Amino acid sequence: MASAVSIDLEAAVAVRAELEADLAGLFPRREPRAHAVAYIRGLASDLPRKNGWSIAEWAGDARPDGKQRLLYKDKWDESAVRDAVRAFAMRHLGDADGGLVFDETGQEKAGKATAGVGRQYTGTAGKITNAVVAVYVSYASRHGHCLIDSDLYAQQGWFTDPQRFALAGFDEDHRFRTKTQIAVAQAERILTGGLSVAWMAADEVYGRSAAFRRYFEDNGIAYVVAVGIDFRVVTKTGTRRADRLTRTLPRKSWNRRSCGQGTKGPRVYDWAMVATTSPRHVLLVRRSITKPDDLAYFYAYVPDGQPFTLARIVAIAGYRWMVEEDFQQSKGQAGLDHTQARRYRSWLRHAILALAALAIQAVTAAKHRADHPDPVLPTHGDDDPPDDYGLIALTVPETHRMFILHDELGGPVDSGQGPNLGYSEQIAGIEGDRGKVHPACKDVVV
Repeated sequence: MASAVSIDLEAAVAVRAELEADLAGLFPRREPRAHAVAYIRGLASDLPRKNGWSIAEWAGDARPDGKQRLLYKDKWDESAVRDAVRAFAMRHLGDADGGLVFDETGQEKAGKATAGVGRQYTGTAGKITNAVVAVYVSYASRHGHCLIDSDLYAQQGWFTDPQRFALAGFDEDHRFRTKTQIAVAQAERILTGGLSVAWMAADEVYGRSAAFRRYFEDNGIAYVVAVGIDFRVVTKTGTRRADRLTRTLPRKSWNRRSCGQGTKGPRVYDWAMVATTSPRHVLLVRRSITKPDDLAYFYAYVPDGQPFTLARIVAIAGYRWMVEEDFQQSKGQAGLDHTQARRYRSWLRHAILALAALAIQAVTAAKHRADHPDPVLPTHGDDDPPDDYGLIALTVPETHRMFILHDELGGPVDSGQGPNLGYSEQIAGIEGDRGKVHPACKDVVV
């Protein structure tokens, strides 16, 4: 017997209208405000490529100028919009035991003119290639997860060519920063913004940085970060490499636990926790059940006042996969890597608006899960079926398709001002300021 998904389109549209209302006051003029709403909706559409030209055409604009001006010229504060998107996500996903996951992803690019482009490794291609790479942070909790901040990484070579640097749209005061320095700046913005953070997780690029780890220790935030096989920890027997220390572990050190749900069910591994000379730090080792030689290493810190158990640090380690899911969804359902922008500000604005599109979908899915808990299923083939199988949880991809269906059924509003009036122009024609709703487009709040 199959379960089903019950979709409340009105509730989903209300979520989208909520964020659009939050953003409305951050665009002083009507036209940029309307283009921003249409751009975010275009990013969440079924367009195969989502850039200024294609979104303008999708929105019914005669020319792409409005969407292009939105990214490179119109006056609006990117930081304020980014903060509003984060605040929106926190209203719905925030939890006392929520945390941050740091990682980077890239987009392959041709040529040398795009801000930040250069030959560098990107996991997207799985090799060193000509690409732009950015650092992102996801917020994750038991309610859901989504990206809440981003910034471009520019290699040192960009700062030795002033002409190229200026043409790419970097401000004069823009300075070289490592990926870990960018991540710390993002964490500072998030904590300064009042978000309560209980823990942090990150991959090896960040886990190897003592300064990065120290920032979270100084702020009383637990962390579980990936480290390499040659990472050195101080134990009672001396300073030991992670891989060599693992070889000495007795069989009873290993515990089989799930670190969270995956696409094929619980992600179950064998785990071992190795004490160090610090009472608040441990080395965590993960071993594959089917391939015992497949090991991964993590360094963990838990501050005073928080539970220091294997179950907790394994759970934090498991949250790290959520940023990978956010990357996949932001690129597939929100056009994060579709931009053709060359200037730094244009890239940043596109990224922030893509984060807004993803946040709408993530919050919609989270609210649906809260209203419709996971199905209660039999645990054994001989068990009697339950009275109620429940409903399948709504995912971000399904939410994406739901909005596409809604917009296809509703389409651009008919304002009666002629067939050539674009979607953005129709939204811009709404009377009044924030909170007013066009009678022919009740889900558009500006």
